[in-house]
Amino acid sequence: MRVVVQRVSEASVSNDNIHNSIKKGYCLLVGVGKSSTEADVQAVAKKIANARLFEDENDKLNFNIQQIEGEILSISQFTLYADVKKGNRPGFSNSKSPDEANELYESFNEALRSYGLNVKTGEFGTHMNVEIHNDGPVTIIYESQDGKVI
Repeated sequence: MRVVVQRVSEASVSNDNIHNSIKKGYCLLVGVGKSSTEADVQAVAKKIANARLFEDENDKLNFNIQQIEGEILSISQFTLYADVKKGNRPGFSNSKSPDEANELYESFNEALRSYGLNVKTGEFGTHMNVEIHNDGPVTIIYESQDGKVI
């Protein structure tokens, strides 16, 4: 599992069916790889929920998202597993099948909510417009294999 965490001052996602937005918090771009498991979901969710990516009064990254009462906008992004080694068009065989990926994506969002986080989402498997106001900028990539963040 691969998740790109962007600390944001605000973010939104929309298409014909959905419009969700958040203020201060994280915009998560969530990729589910072929070998991703429920253990990976739980490990990454725990790490993100506890990550200290917000500044204290001394401008040190000492506060987690709960401490600043931030929100999360979680967006499925299978392209995080693009294979660009050959040719000019990326391949996506490293991504989990859509049904299995959606199941883990939903489980990931529920795992984040279990930490008391307000999680809004995009719409799985559709074209969406995403607006991100990266704050800092702060962008961190979390990846898990075999239930461990690497």
